[in-house]
Amino acid sequence: MIIFSQGSGVNDSLFGKSQAPIRAVIEQNVEAFGELSMIDKIFYMDKSHSYAEKYTSETSLGDFVDVGENGAYPKTGMQEGYSVVIEPTTWKSSFEVTAEMVEDSKVGKIKSRANIFATSYNRTREKFAANLIYGGTGEKISFAGKEYSTLSADGKPLFSKEHTSITGGCDVQSNIFKNAFSVSVMDAMQEAMQKFTDDDGNLLNVAPDTIIIPNSGALKRAVFEAVGSDLDPNSNNNAVNFQMGLWNVLVWNYLPSTIGGKPYFMMLDSRFNKDYMCMPWVDRLALTTRSDIDQNTDANVWRGRARFGAGFNNWRSIAVCGEGITDGTVLLG
Repeated sequence: MIIFSQGSGVNDSLFGKSQAPIRAVIEQNVEAFGELSMIDKIFYMDKSHSYAEKYTSETSLGDFVDVGENGAYPKTGMQEGYSVVIEPTTWKSSFEVTAEMVEDSKVGKIKSRANIFATSYNRTREKFAANLIYGGTGEKISFAGKEYSTLSADGKPLFSKEHTSITGGCDVQSNIFKNAFSVSVMDAMQEAMQKFTDDDGNLLNVAPDTIIIPNSGALKRAVFEAVGSDLDPNSNNNAVNFQMGLWNVLVWNYLPSTIGGKPYFMMLDSRFNKDYMCMPWVDRLALTTRSDIDQNTDANVWRGRARFGAGFNNWRSIAVCGEGITDGTVLLG
């Protein structure tokens, strides 16, 4: 949803008839881009009515106990895990429609500026989201001159081989791996994620169902061959490929092509991500535009403002693997 407002007298001015077409162009552009966006396919989408939102996790409840006939209920409980606070920030931009454009009936140019404005809003969100995920191998990213944390709630980078337990109930765990893509590596990475545990060492039934890759031709071919054939593409005897039909492959154009100069891929459990609010994207204020007349230039100024933010709570929904990763767990070899 986009919120539109305008200053008094705009409709009665030279620019009155241009208001509705500009609104329509912005709405259509944002809606069309939203259908192609990867943000809601990768992040846990949340809406906020506060200046910030706190996200946390809990350890699993202990196992049921055989207490025998008329036995007492065992005392088991859950403990709150690590937590993170995400504060949406304010993002702004603007564009102008000059009096001369309207006087000379430059309708195409007016619509073009509205399209460019809407595309800029969509692109900014997508670039910010992609850079945040990609930067998860480190502690922070720099985006548009500002720094943003890429730490998960445990204080480690989103992708780390040193994720710790708040209870001490399990060894450190890794969701960053060093290997070139292959069917065997994909099998091993899937197995590693399925073995993720909570802080007390209980299996969480993580089941990755999504592969995320940058727009790399060779990597796309390799991935789709691995998951799109009912026979093993690397087997001379055409063994059955059990990966067939298990995956949703997302090609994200806004992701950088390589890590350390080499291709990489990510695996995501989309259900676990949503159930455990692992990677929250927080929308505090939808795109809000205001139309005014600049008394100094006589131009119609359109200003856009939104508040959103994102971060990482629970690292267990996602993992990354690439040959160029320097500090990752080696899956094979």
